[in-house]
Amino acid sequence: MKLKGSFKAPGDKSISHRIALFSLLGKGRMQVNNFSPCADCASSLKAVNLLGGEAHIFGDMLSVEGALGEIKDSRVDCGNSGTTMRLLMGLLAGRPGEFCLDGDESLRKRPMQRVADPLRQMGAELICEKGNAPVFIKGKELKACDHTLSVASAQLKSALLLAGLQARGVTTVREPAQSRDHTERLLTQCKAACNGKNGTWQVAQSELDLPERYWVPGDISSAAFLITAALINPDSRVMAEDVLLNPTRIGFLKVLLRMGADLKIEQQGNHPEPWGRVTAGYTPKLEACEIMAEEIPLMVDEVPILALAASQARGVTIFRQVGELRIKESDRISAICSQLSALGVDIRVKDDDLLVTGPAKLKPVAELDSFGDHRIAMTLAIACALAENQANIKKMESAAISYPGFQDALNGLMA
Repeated sequence: MKLKGSFKAPGDKSISHRIALFSLLGKGRMQVNNFSPCADCASSLKAVNLLGGEAHIFGDMLSVEGALGEIKDSRVDCGNSGTTMRLLMGLLAGRPGEFCLDGDESLRKRPMQRVADPLRQMGAELICEKGNAPVFIKGKELKACDHTLSVASAQLKSALLLAGLQARGVTTVREPAQSRDHTERLLTQCKAACNGKNGTWQVAQSELDLPERYWVPGDISSAAFLITAALINPDSRVMAEDVLLNPTRIGFLKVLLRMGADLKIEQQGNHPEPWGRVTAGYTPKLEACEIMAEEIPLMVDEVPILALAASQARGVTIFRQVGELRIKESDRISAICSQLSALGVDIRVKDDDLLVTGPAKLKPVAELDSFGDHRIAMTLAIACALAENQANIKKMESAAISYPGFQDALNGLMA
């Protein structure tokens, strides 16, 4: 399979979530261009409207009116979106009213206790039986806290900062390692009392002034699948245009460069976050490398597709301390091991490390299973294209959770 041409990934999912949800505390009207069309962000939009906000989508343009914190008692279906649920836990904990956050079968299995516990230290009243959804919240006045996160998690950090935005005093949040910083950037752009450095962030009670206009760069985590596909398919060269280049989101590109990938990264702008073009060309001699534990939070969504890239590299690639991937939309470690093994890849788990030995010649199979996980589904689609194998991928439609046009984009580059 040969891939040629350029593509634009849909608007970044992480940024789109935050724009929608922050409007519940904000004031003013905002027009957002290139808002993500994915199913997860649709869950956030539904939540905003149900809670009393005003969000209307027209193609990829979102019009949103700040709700000024005037939020209705509601039972919110967060679908498959952990971001929607965890950020709303922090946001609603400080608002008057009673709320219930629920989701699909997958979301009900993901841990919410790690969010609930520090919020309770701030005076929040939350119930999540056995640490999972549904989450019941009775909003009340919050007090500031000084909290060190047990894991590097942008969702947990964001929930605490949103609660701190409504709490008495100055809330301090410390990270054990750097994670995505979209919340901090957007809070600053909305003129919140938020500042920080070196993994420590502080926020105080303040209003959010929504920018009149906002443009969302393309989702680099979605683009990662097509970028990697070009690197491992002979005679391929693709360009991802207008894509997010936030330093906390391009960890996977840094790993690919260490592996010797033919990559060119060109920053073309810095507002609202760094963005630009990534060009990727077939690299027949990728070399294995070691990915350290502190790097994983900056590429947590790209580990499955990086594992496929590692299967085509010479030597043993080691992903250190990837246990956090067991509690995503699926047990991603088990899923990627079982499915790449079925394709003939030497891949195994040792303690919490993932080891991939390459290069491997992928073999044809009749069926593969995404386990309903969008990142696994897209990884398997790229693997099948590499193997020139028309396998049936169970629940391939789950790709729409983050990249609704994935198959069309892939087919367009193959034309």
